[in-house]
Amino acid sequence: MSDFRPTRFQILPVIVKNLLIINVLMFFTTLVIQQKYGVDLVNLLGLHFFSSSLFKPFQLISHMFMHGSFLHIFSNMFALWMFGSALENVWGPKRFLIFYFVCGLGGAVMHLGVTWFVYSHMQSAIDTYALHPDIASFATLTARYDYLLNSGAVQSFIDQWKQIPKDTSIARQSVDLAYSILKIYADIPIVGASGAVFGVLVAFGMLFPNTYLYVYFFVPVKAKYFVFIYAAFELYAGFSGAQDNVAHFAHIGGAVIGFLLVKYWNRNRRIDFY
Repeated sequence: MSDFRPTRFQILPVIVKNLLIINVLMFFTTLVIQQKYGVDLVNLLGLHFFSSSLFKPFQLISHMFMHGSFLHIFSNMFALWMFGSALENVWGPKRFLIFYFVCGLGGAVMHLGVTWFVYSHMQSAIDTYALHPDIASFATLTARYDYLLNSGAVQSFIDQWKQIPKDTSIARQSVDLAYSILKIYADIPIVGASGAVFGVLVAFGMLFPNTYLYVYFFVPVKAKYFVFIYAAFELYAGFSGAQDNVAHFAHIGGAVIGFLLVKYWNRNRRIDFY
């Protein structure tokens, strides 16, 4: 790609501006349609795992324009404007748009890869249980995946089973309940531009490493340190299995792709870092 030479710095360049508009419109459209017609656009446009009956290929793109709460969209859009505007002014609209979507796709692919890993281990555990179902094994299995289940309903089922432990029909029912965990897990959608935004954040840290960012508006931290600390936190949260409804590996995937793209684009030339 040829170098982009802006004639002036734009506070709200064209790609960032249009991404902000589309995301905000989609957020309020989702709220209105849900309230007025009872249609959940998150289930339609959020990204599901491949085995889910809700999965559609277009979700690889559409999930980037969906957000789960006002705080979610505000934080993503604020970061997109704050860091993305500087990148678009340096790279130009075409390169920035490519970068944004490639990072978003990278985040989605990493999330799906990690989901597949967890899903495979989950299926193996359930297959093993199905061979010899019993009360103790069922309690252990459901406790492992309690974040996906209604703990009260599970405990009621176990109490009922304890009253008739020799009943083979309830044992078969427990197997069906165990396999339902797979469907519940696969049907969980992820939404948000966070994968793309994390790529933008990493690129900003690489191109402007010594620029001061004011954390919570009053603590000055150089961009390179802020990016490193944030990435370390996401790695910790991802590998610790934090059940906080945040797709940490999508963030990590976007960050990794962002890092690799910047390194690739700058491989044959020296650039100034600010």
